[in-house]
Amino acid sequence: MRTKRFLITAIPALSAVLLLSLFCMDRGGKLFGASGDSPLKSGGAVADAVKVQDAFRKIFELNKHKVVYISTEQTVKMQQNPFFNDPFFREFFGNPGQGQPRTQKRTGLGTGFILSADGYICTNYHVVNGVDRVKVKIDSTLYDATIVGSDERTDLALLKISPKEKLEPVYLGDSSTVKVGDWSIAIGNPFGLDRTFTVGVVSAVGRRDLDLMGDSQSHIQTDASINPGNSGGPLLNVYGEVIGINRMIYSQTGGNIGIGFAIPINTAKAVLEQLKTHKKIKRGYIGVQIVPLTEEYGKELGLPNNEGALVGQVVDGGPADRGGLKVGDVILSVGGSSIKDFGDLVGIVEKTPIGKTLQVTVWRKKAKINLFVTVGERP
Repeated sequence: MRTKRFLITAIPALSAVLLLSLFCMDRGGKLFGASGDSPLKSGGAVADAVKVQDAFRKIFELNKHKVVYISTEQTVKMQQNPFFNDPFFREFFGNPGQGQPRTQKRTGLGTGFILSADGYICTNYHVVNGVDRVKVKIDSTLYDATIVGSDERTDLALLKISPKEKLEPVYLGDSSTVKVGDWSIAIGNPFGLDRTFTVGVVSAVGRRDLDLMGDSQSHIQTDASINPGNSGGPLLNVYGEVIGINRMIYSQTGGNIGIGFAIPINTAKAVLEQLKTHKKIKRGYIGVQIVPLTEEYGKELGLPNNEGALVGQVVDGGPADRGGLKVGDVILSVGGSSIKDFGDLVGIVEKTPIGKTLQVTVWRKKAKINLFVTVGERP
């Protein structure tokens, strides 16, 4: 009897469902939407856009296994509430801070990318600075990483893991060829979202004066979306080559507003090679302090233009002092490269091998003088 009642009840319900489905379906058998494909698929109106889309897909496929997820752990001391040190407070309330842990664990995250098949990884200095433990995740595999070396000035760090199999390193591009308007692609882990792919263009090249680390640090500016967690990840060109290391954003809210900055890969190459060899950076140094060269003072000195680095101080006994540079000289070229401002001078000298002698052309008493300075190591 129960079975019969079920059949009697179920048959009308099933019939209602079938009728509703038939009513909702169109002749093509679909519940919603127009039948067939979009007419844009067969036309040529979006053919170029489809080619660009295919290129982006290939760039991601090329690099998705080469971009890594970095997690860090740090033990920090907790500050005790100042009320706990007040005798009056302790008399009435005891010492509520007694027995509580004085340290806590802090975690962080960032991005990196594979430099070599044997496990060298590039990331930012600020991602791993001061941490106790670094882990690198490649796809679903987690590795313990060691910090081979790091450099605060360029905000770069070199990590090393011990993979069981050979890894796939990225392709490194040439950042000197990057132009405003070029495609720029960022892959990283913003807010922990693994391997997020964003696209934009190069908004500017040679950006300086971005922080307190010195005018010599040049950056590529991009409007590709970069957020916290992208730090240390690659900025790629349309060929899938790394042209920069994403470093920071300009933001008043903490989120992306379309202004991000990356360290040019040509700068990073030299730094990473030194970190692998020496564990630190040995920078060139000539021992001068540069002051602003105003247009008015340049005319007073008889300069044909307002380019050059004005020497405001010479370190006693330093390389420049031994080479004959004096206060008031305007450095016009070093090693055959023109000097437009302080940044050009620092960039050339810092990259020059220690012990190499450079020809320095200066403007003194309305005439050019050639001097020779042997580069020393920055103290």
